[in-house]
Amino acid sequence: MRAYGGFCPVAKAAEIITERWTPLIIRELLTDSHRFHEIEQGVPGIPHSLLVQRLRLLERAGVVERRPEPGGGKRVSYWLTPAGEELYGVVEALGTWGQRWVNHDIGPDDTDPQLLMWDMRRRIHLDRVPERRIVAQFDFRGARQRTIWLVIERPEPSVCLKDPGFDVDLHVTTDTVALHKVWMGRLALADAMHQGLIEMDGPRDLVRAFPGWLALNLFAAVPPAAGARVGVPA
Repeated sequence: MRAYGGFCPVAKAAEIITERWTPLIIRELLTDSHRFHEIEQGVPGIPHSLLVQRLRLLERAGVVERRPEPGGGKRVSYWLTPAGEELYGVVEALGTWGQRWVNHDIGPDDTDPQLLMWDMRRRIHLDRVPERRIVAQFDFRGARQRTIWLVIERPEPSVCLKDPGFDVDLHVTTDTVALHKVWMGRLALADAMHQGLIEMDGPRDLVRAFPGWLALNLFAAVPPAAGARVGVPA
């Protein structure tokens, strides 16, 4: 952890929460990812050893605590302390600012189907979903082609990068960029389907109901600022 020195509380806070990857780790903990592999899935690209290091740093700072998993053994989960939970407003404000001023367009280089599906599985209105298990197969086309399965069941949906072996109830064939734009509120799902960018195949009742199950990204409702030109420096 790099110290800025001085007494400024902004500097003191930045020493803890502005290290590379740390804000994303805190975001995952705030959105109910508590096991190591869950946090790792929500922060793709972070080296395993670096995630261990960042979690230990947050523990030493009093932001995160480890708790033993039920049933004994050595497995632990990671939870925010009261100090960590108070960062919700900070992360929310950062995401809102980013959606308004930085995330004004989504191109091929911004896409990550695995991360998209990971975010999607925790933003589902389970109260609108049938009691039985629903398996949706997503075939991504265009940028970053791959197939991912979304298994929607109670108490928690899951994402499978390999065929889970269940019968598929709904097939979704999608342009990769288009689905990212839909998820982030930059393109209406109805428009994407009308343009042939997203197609759904399955029982008519599921095809009609599926869009209503998705809550979209937490920041999808935040519109871009007029004339937003902020970008990430090269």
